[in-house]
Amino acid sequence: MADSFPLTTPDLAALVFFLAVWVLYAQSIEGRLFSRESLTSVMNRQREAWMHTMAQRELRMIDTSIMIGLQQGTAFFASTSLIALGGCLALLQQADKVLVVLADLPLLDSPARGLFEFKVLGLTVLLAYSFFKFAWSYRLFNYCSILVGAVPLLRQEHDQGEQIELAVRRAARMNILAGKHFNTGLRGIFFAIGYLGWLIGPLVFAIATLLVLGVLVRRQYFSAARQAVLEPQAGPGKS
Repeated sequence: MADSFPLTTPDLAALVFFLAVWVLYAQSIEGRLFSRESLTSVMNRQREAWMHTMAQRELRMIDTSIMIGLQQGTAFFASTSLIALGGCLALLQQADKVLVVLADLPLLDSPARGLFEFKVLGLTVLLAYSFFKFAWSYRLFNYCSILVGAVPLLRQEHDQGEQIELAVRRAARMNILAGKHFNTGLRGIFFAIGYLGWLIGPLVFAIATLLVLGVLVRRQYFSAARQAVLEPQAGPGKS
């Protein structure tokens, strides 16, 4: 593997481009590059509003059901990442057979074994990163459930305003952190799709990365979902 390990200049340029796109996109989602709010930022405000609304309810079965749904979704993606991770390890064991298949494909030069294994290892690291993000997000959603249960009930005969507000802020902050790690893991899955283009070639790698970026940018900044959240609520009789 050592004799074919060094990356070619196009491969190295495509990899650097991939990492730069990922980092810049992540920074933009955090609001550090553009003033336009992302869908994630808008939904974080809704998470805070949810926690404040939850504090006004005596029966919080609705909030419990929502938390269960969030946990189940996170567990699903964590399991999916783990399965894909196992697939990458199996791909490394069958590298010779895969290279034979790639060599038979038209208009495609089969990469050297060392370079192919390096690319698969990179994909493995990417999926492992996503798995750990999903696993930590699941743990944080569990903590958030505990913090939701710790929010005192609103009682008119006692002035608990400061205590309730502090508990609500804790639950909201934990919920936002859990969502942040979930979105980071999901981002890794999306970019892993673009990374698959590297198995074909550096040019396809760069193009696939741009396509994934385009889809994510549209969903975060120009989608109907974002518009639906930002749209003022219509009153009775208004469309």
